[in-house]
Amino acid sequence: MNTIHIIITGGTIDSYYDGLKDTVVPNNESIIPEFLDSLKSHDTTFVFTTICMKDSRNLNDEDRKNILKVVEESKHNKILITHGTYTMPDTARVLKANLKRSDQAIILTASMIPIRGFSPSDGTYNLGYSIAKLQDLPNGIYLCMNSHVFNPEEVVKDLAEGKFSSIFFPESPEK
Repeated sequence: MNTIHIIITGGTIDSYYDGLKDTVVPNNESIIPEFLDSLKSHDTTFVFTTICMKDSRNLNDEDRKNILKVVEESKHNKILITHGTYTMPDTARVLKANLKRSDQAIILTASMIPIRGFSPSDGTYNLGYSIAKLQDLPNGIYLCMNSHVFNPEEVVKDLAEGKFSSIFFPESPEK
């Protein structure tokens, strides 16, 4: 049986639309465990740890230390961290700079559109893609978004395009 430890931090992937605020707001409790349970995976089990339920712009050093601590203390070698898109690369770089272990494959993923209440949402796809990539990637820290795997040093959120891309291999502008 394959086990993936999922660390939850909030972000748009785990948010709802608040019409009074005219923005998405993280849920009080994560919907990720319920969503993954509904998939009825035959050979993968999930263990969940919730660090916080925050917009990633509100994550602070203490939150990142808690993420690092949970990763360090996890008895599992496959880790998936759900996160907000704004500071996901920052958290990945903090992990890369401070993680003492090297026996884990760690993926951070997120979405631009909440899973619940929106259709389609890139969140369900990004979760599934990340779970599949955890089966194949060597140990290390990665970000999975938009059907791509990125290293923490290369990834940037492109607000104009609404996606993540590499600073090393930018896509050519259309002519």
